Formats: sequence, C-alpha cells, structure tokens
Amino acid sequence: MPEVKNPEYDAIVVGSGPNGLSAAVLLAQHGLSVKVIEAENTIGGGTRTKELTEPGFIHDVCSAVHPTGIGSPFFRTLPLKDFGLEWIQPEFPIAHPFDDGDAVIASISLTETVARMGKDGKHYLNLIKPFVDGWKSLSNDFFAPIRIPDNPLSLARFGWFGMLSAKLLANSMFDSARVKAYFAGLASHSIIPLEKSFTASFGLILATSCHAVGWPIVKGGSHSITTALATYLQSLGGEIETNNRILKTSDLPSSKAILFDLTPHQIVRIAERELTEKFKNKFLKYKYGPGAFKACSMDKSRL
Repeated sequence: MPEVKNPEYDAIVVGSGPNGLSAAVLLAQHGLSVKVIEAENTIGGGTRTKELTEPGFIHDVCSAVHPTGIGSPFFRTLPLKDFGLEWIQPEFPIAHPFDDGDAVIASISLTETVARMGKDGKHYLNLIKPFVDGWKSLSNDFFAPIRIPDNPLSLARFGWFGMLSAKLLANSMFDSARVKAYFAGLASHSIIPLEKSFTASFGLILATSCHAVGWPIVKGGSHSITTALATYLQSLGGEIETNNRILKTSDLPSSKAILFDLTPHQIVRIAERELTEKFKNKFLKYKYGPGAFKACSMDKSRL
C-alpha cells in the first residue's frame, strides 16, 4: 500500500472478529491510532451470541467452545478479565458418543481420561503427555509466525506425529475403535478428509489443549470475548464503527495501513485494484469448507 500523506489513522482494520480486534489492540498498545470497521450492526465475526428460542436463553450461533482462546499466548497478556471475560470450565470438556449409547469422555485431568480408555490409555498417555507438559512453549510456537521455536525438540516431536494423516496416526497408535473414533472426531475440526497428511496435527492440538488448559465456554456466550476485546481496545483509544459495509478500499478513511479480518474472496472484492494478479488468483482458488449447523431442543414444561 503506498504511503498516505497526513493519514487520518495509522491503521484501519476491516472486520471485527477476534483476530481483527486482537490486531487492533496490539497496534493501540504501541500508541498507534487504529479504527475497526464492521459491516454488521454488531461486532464479533464468528463469536456471536443470540436469543434463538426463548427470551433470556442465549445461543452461540458459530463458535461456542474455545480451547485456543484460553490457550492463546497473546490473550494471556491481556487484562480481559477486567473487561468482563470469564471462562467456564465444564467437568467433562469432551464427549464422543456412539450409536450404542457408549462414549469416550475426556476430563481436563489426563490421568482420569487415560483410565477411561482401557488398554489404549497407555498409548494415549505416551502420545499426549509430552505435549501437555510442554504446552507453554508449544503454544507460543503454534500461535506465532514462523520463527526459531522456543523448544525445537518438542516442536520437532509434534511435527513428526502431526505431519501424518489422522487415519494413519489413529490406526497405528490405538487398538480400540472407540479411541480411534475419539481422535478422528478431534481431527475432523480440520474440515479436511482424514486420510490427508497433517490432519493428525489438529487432533493432537485439540487433545493436548483439553488437558493443558481445558475446553471452556464463556460466561454470557462467545460474544463476551469480542466484547471484552472491544472494550479494552476503546480504553486504549481505539475506535470501532459498525453498520459500514466496505465495498472498495476507497470507502475507507485514509490510513498508513489496512488490515483485513475477512475471507480471501471478500478481500479480493474490496482490494481488487491493489492486489497483483498472482495474489488475486491465489486468493480466488481458496475453497471454503463445508457448512455446519447446530440443533437444540427445549422442554418447555421444565422452564
């Protein structure tokens, strides 16, 4: 982006999901003027909470459980608790049910989880425990740009297993169909066929985070995450504007930099003139994953 003379802002962030707001917070922490612009009438991106059934009953319409939120090294540096963010840890973070009524149930306690896995417990322990023990340094490497890792040996071990397909890792490490299915369920968060390389890494990160930091929900719904980020940003002098759908970069206030918290196709539509053909082609080749839906039921007689 060419330098702007006498810009109104140091940076503009288009999109108000957790990533966009986190970027804006970091810029504001360094004394830069920043404005977040959101197309919808509320902020949040994938962290949106609405009353969908009865008044007073709130539902997370997208993300609901946040292991990588509570496990984020950047979030650990922020005073979000002072701005209303409260994590709720369930007694059993994960349950993988089966048609026969059985289920693999995971606790934050690795020992308790291993005890429920029968003979495969020792295999699960040998695989996951080193990652749980090294979570602090591993999480710094997982959630950071490519750089010299904090713990090269631990990350190399993770890479050795993580580069495998989830199917290969599950079949080679576990004997029971129950534990194989549990790991497959975790790896399915990749939204990639489980015979593809590197899908095991998703299962490993989510299994590890369960025992390292838990799989919490947020009091008040997932929207409370971005509400806390937004309130903290405003306390630093950052600005937020909603109900402003940006169609092209010329719609934006003048700034030294523009950051997008959007999907690749959306970025191309807005910044088509500024992007090279190589970037546009790469972004337009991006394939969106399959959609998902949530179903809920309510017994009104119990209200």
